[in-house]
Amino acid sequence: MATSQKLFCACKTELSTLDPEITFYRRLRPAQSEFGEVDPAAIFEFKKGRGFLYEADRKTTCLVEMDEEPPHRLNEEAVDICLTAALMVDATPVDEIHVMRKIVIDGSNTTGFQRTCIIALGGEIEVDSIKVQLQTMCLEEDAARKTGEDELTTRYQLDRLCIPLIEIATAPVIYTPKDAEKVALALGRILRDSKRMKRGLGTIRQDLNVSIKEGGLTEIKGVQDLGLVSTVVAFEVQRQVALLKIRDELARRGARREDLSKDFIDVTSVFTRTRCNVIEQAIQNGQRVLAVTLPKFRGILGCELIPGLRFGTELADYAKFYGRVGGIFHTDELPAYEISLEELDKLKQTLHIGEDDAIVFLAAEEENALDALRAVVERAKQAVDGVPKETRGATPDGVTHYSRPRPGAARMYPETDVPPLPISREYLAVLRGKLPESRAVKLTRLMRLYDLNDKLATQLVDSEYDDVFERIANDTRLATSFLAATLTETLKSLKREGFGVEPFSEDMLLELFKSVDEGMIAKEAIPEFLRWLGSHEEAEMRDALEALGLQMISSSEVETIVDQIVQANEELIRQRGLSALSPLMGVIMKTYRGRVDAKKTSQILKEKIASRGG
Repeated sequence: MATSQKLFCACKTELSTLDPEITFYRRLRPAQSEFGEVDPAAIFEFKKGRGFLYEADRKTTCLVEMDEEPPHRLNEEAVDICLTAALMVDATPVDEIHVMRKIVIDGSNTTGFQRTCIIALGGEIEVDSIKVQLQTMCLEEDAARKTGEDELTTRYQLDRLCIPLIEIATAPVIYTPKDAEKVALALGRILRDSKRMKRGLGTIRQDLNVSIKEGGLTEIKGVQDLGLVSTVVAFEVQRQVALLKIRDELARRGARREDLSKDFIDVTSVFTRTRCNVIEQAIQNGQRVLAVTLPKFRGILGCELIPGLRFGTELADYAKFYGRVGGIFHTDELPAYEISLEELDKLKQTLHIGEDDAIVFLAAEEENALDALRAVVERAKQAVDGVPKETRGATPDGVTHYSRPRPGAARMYPETDVPPLPISREYLAVLRGKLPESRAVKLTRLMRLYDLNDKLATQLVDSEYDDVFERIANDTRLATSFLAATLTETLKSLKREGFGVEPFSEDMLLELFKSVDEGMIAKEAIPEFLRWLGSHEEAEMRDALEALGLQMISSSEVETIVDQIVQANEELIRQRGLSALSPLMGVIMKTYRGRVDAKKTSQILKEKIASRGG
């Protein structure tokens, strides 16, 4: 949310550009809920044994983010925004807001939990004439920003911690990957209509809960690119279908959970003369090579679940997270990695495997290797059952990887440091009286008032510049279609070129277009000014004028320039008459583009040619 302060303190809601002034190191541990239970996801994170190094500065962080001071009262500006959004989707606000603690011990919150509160229940939106029900709308604090990690320490910057977030959960009524993407886009547009949300990369994230018949509920966290939503969902469905096929094949082979033992065998002697660099280096460092047999799993580990992800990768993900190892080897992919056929045969003989069995092995410190292989066996047992319930993370190509177990109900408990906040009927009535325009209403109004076609009006509403468009249109005499096209198509084109256009404020854009309206710069020069201003965040229009030297040439100077061009090209004019207009305009614009008005210059040149009998 675009609030002036964070959710539980008075710090600004902006990311830091300063070097850290404060650093401190912490370890976090899971705590029991009020019912004496411990959340499995919290146990998982704790077992990693990681520590957390926090970085902060005094401009964006205070003692609240450092967990050295209790949270202040709930930010009522954030509550106002969240309730406005709830009313926009016909959700029912709660009578009283109660803040809860949600256990999160991956280090992204210094407290070991995230503060969240339900603001409204129910509601619906319409997507392609289909009603999509909503379940909850929550107000919560954002997490700290990860800046790096090594084997046992993760670094976080605290500037983002406690910035207010709005979270909307839909009911399970979305049935296709494309519909999921459409719903996410529709929700984003509704929130954008409030004009009180931050924009830019990282300000909106999708958590996707995907399940199929006989499958398992999988939560995919943090999909930032809306265009990736349908791909992620489609891949997850494909992955679960493939896992169900594996389950059925294992059942046909007679595989059983109880046959998957934790008998880990030291096979270091098999690789004493190996040419595999990974194993050779590990042995030289005093590490061991441990292996485990997976009965009836031959060929299963090499099964492709989705492009770029095999079942063996799923086992490797578990090994990496639980065992803190670099990866695993398995017999479905050997011989490879400089592991010879002779070593493979010796490995099979050492473990006495059957014809349908597979072997997983790795080289690491003994404790890590044991933890990793235990995780591999556990994931293999889950394969016998089908699709495990888990939390996964998505890569930029839409492929997902294991992140942690699904959290349970034990992760939530009341926040005792923040008092409840009653929501009165009078307060809600005031909010209802000032709800922002819906997208459909704004589209109709822009087309009617400013004579825009549907395409330009739609592009404006979908951009962040619809409000500044109206300011400029009302304060200048410039053509509205030109304004709309520049604020949408031109700015998009500059983004594709790699120029930063985020720093543009409404006042700066208004000044730029006023300069065009007053004849100080030409329309054709606007892209150059935008490029320059987008690369100089602190600069002003006068700085751009001085740096670019693109002030408009006076009318008398244009007359002189045209006279000179005509005199120098009299032979061409005699031969071609008015057909000489185009090449002569090309000469002028090549030299003076951005400093002359093309339309006026063309008219002057046309008159000069005609006066010479052209």
